Amino acid sequence: MKELSALQIARYQYVPKLPGMLRNGIKEISVKEGEATQSVADQEKIKALFPNTYGKKEITFEKGENTSETKKQVVGVILSGGQAPGGHNVVCGLYDALKATDKDNVLLGFKGGPSGLLEDSYIEMTDEYIDQYRNTGGFDIIGSGRTKLETEEQFAVAEEVCRKHGITAIVIIGGDDSNTNAAVLAEYFAAHNSGVQVIGCPKTIDGDLKNEDIECSFGFDTATKTYSELIGNIERDCNSAKKYWHFIKVMGRSASHVALECALETQPNVCLIGEEVAAKKMSLSDVADVIADSVCKRAAKGMNFGVVIVPEGIVEFVPEFSSLIAEINELLAGEKADAFNALASWDEKLGFIKEGLTKEAYDVFAILPQGIQQQLFLERDPHGNVQVSLIESEKLFSALVRDKLDALKKEGKYKGKYSTQHHFFGYEGRCAFPSNFDADYCYSLGYNAFMLIQYGYNGYLSKVSNLSAPAEEWVAGGMPITKMMNIERRHGQDKPVIRKALVELDGNPFKYFEAHREEWAEETCYTYPGAIQYYGPSEVCDRTTVTLALEKGKKEL
Repeated sequence: MKELSALQIARYQYVPKLPGMLRNGIKEISVKEGEATQSVADQEKIKALFPNTYGKKEITFEKGENTSETKKQVVGVILSGGQAPGGHNVVCGLYDALKATDKDNVLLGFKGGPSGLLEDSYIEMTDEYIDQYRNTGGFDIIGSGRTKLETEEQFAVAEEVCRKHGITAIVIIGGDDSNTNAAVLAEYFAAHNSGVQVIGCPKTIDGDLKNEDIECSFGFDTATKTYSELIGNIERDCNSAKKYWHFIKVMGRSASHVALECALETQPNVCLIGEEVAAKKMSLSDVADVIADSVCKRAAKGMNFGVVIVPEGIVEFVPEFSSLIAEINELLAGEKADAFNALASWDEKLGFIKEGLTKEAYDVFAILPQGIQQQLFLERDPHGNVQVSLIESEKLFSALVRDKLDALKKEGKYKGKYSTQHHFFGYEGRCAFPSNFDADYCYSLGYNAFMLIQYGYNGYLSKVSNLSAPAEEWVAGGMPITKMMNIERRHGQDKPVIRKALVELDGNPFKYFEAHREEWAEETCYTYPGAIQYYGPSEVCDRTTVTLALEKGKKEL
């Protein structure tokens, strides 16, 4: 028999806070339409690809008479992509709104992600079942998956499954790729008069699904608080033992939002921001110099310890490293990969690599530690490319810094000690108990998604904004997913995709970091956020991220 923790029991009983206009009861929620929208770029191309769902109006829910059509709703819900804290509450909010409207409404949870829809694998949600997952972390309520919905054959199967069960709407909870798929599926259903709506919900702990309308993707708050607690703990140990430099890699392959938020929470000695590295065209050596400079300055004060935060995808932002990866992908294309793998020793493989790379690329390759060199030639992804996420960049930079310090020591410019520890925080944050913010935000997103369904919207993203204010003042509504889209080159083809949001170097969060990092690099300014708090004063339990507070002017620069 499964034993429940005291916290789990208590969290089941937590009642998430809704935006004010959604607290009025279903019958008193009206809709206000705003201006027509257009995509962020490539307007004509996106419009041509989405003739039935492009250019729709943004909408806001407010207090007033509910004028939506009354009909039985059978809704399917899908969790797509990597886990993010709060996903269960999106499903719970969706379920509660659906049942509050009509107890005969049905919610079907498709198992294992989008493949569950294609395979007609589902569970019908009940009060008893849904109550086991309220305010808890993870995606185990129905599981998740990474199957992409992108072909006509898949859409036809999805349409048939929906027809079989009388499904009126599908809610897809996912990141930028998943919501791109939601937009394409919505267009297909509209073009074929299927009578099925598709609504998306913005999820990703990486924080790169955001724009002027989506202030924050869900899960980012909890994940960064979880990582920041761990980093703060390491900082406390670091300042106690005073003998190690800790290199900590955190999630975030395509953007550095997680690293930046953790730095704002904990004030480490160094935090690398990939977007800055790319903008300044910094080399691996340049990046290592930044860290080595902090090591030297602190050593001169007798402090041979420190903390460095490294975003997961940092190497892809280094221009020379990106060029190296591109050449390696070409070097091992097709049958050449078999020839490489057939070589018996690493020395033979090095000869193959040296002959196949340009001098510029090989010069970069040659400065890498052998362990990192070999990681570049591990198992390829399905497209035959280097799996950058397998590269231990925290170990790469600690080794490059060691080389820098050895050279400085020979010149008599460095006399300190340099011992290192390495950490990677990823999975630890993806399924944590959601913070009150994420519990409230996600429940609101799910509740709001049903209101979009009830009012007949298709190809929309559930949107809750004004998130730096108390939940009572949050604003609920929706926006066409096509508004976030542009055309990008993917695998040799032009594809409509949601534009990823990178760290803005002229934005308030980075400017705050930039203004303080010189002091943090030299002094010990560590802050210790501690564990996520669920009970107590609102300023402790309901606080949002430093990033959002700075973006909304709620924290001084």
